[in-house]
Amino acid sequence: MTTTTLDQTDLQLLRLIQKDASLTNKQLGLKLHKAGNTIFNRVERLKEIGYIIGTLTIINREKLGEMLTSFTSIQLKDHSTQSLKNFEQEVVKFTEVMECYHMTGDFDFILKIVVSNMQAYKEFVVNRLANLPDVGTVRSQFVINEAKRELAYTLEMPPFHANGQ
Repeated sequence: MTTTTLDQTDLQLLRLIQKDASLTNKQLGLKLHKAGNTIFNRVERLKEIGYIIGTLTIINREKLGEMLTSFTSIQLKDHSTQSLKNFEQEVVKFTEVMECYHMTGDFDFILKIVVSNMQAYKEFVVNRLANLPDVGTVRSQFVINEAKRELAYTLEMPPFHANGQ
């Protein structure tokens, strides 16, 4: 395991590409006052050391029609390490589950679930989610309006040290 230090250019590069991954190396180079091949090499290095793990396109959900989003809290009946791992391994396979977090507090997990409507939600929870082993309490809260959705992390200026796994 090595420790990697990101310099100011790395951080600026990460800030830019997490906001707009469609920027070319040339465009990034112009913004950062670096050559395009330098940017290419830095991006490749950031991929190799695990800072960049993928690229995605954010779709305007309003264009897709109505969708129902819930934040669903799950409390398992059994809190053994194996039960927690088993739940995680199974729940992440569901396409309806957009995010899954193991939490502290009264509930073990919180899931972000997106489906087409309430009937689809009911079918998912009753026929699939509740059938997973050790699922006890399921509590859902539904999104009325999304005021903010940010996917880009705030990156601090150096020194920024991280484990380069």
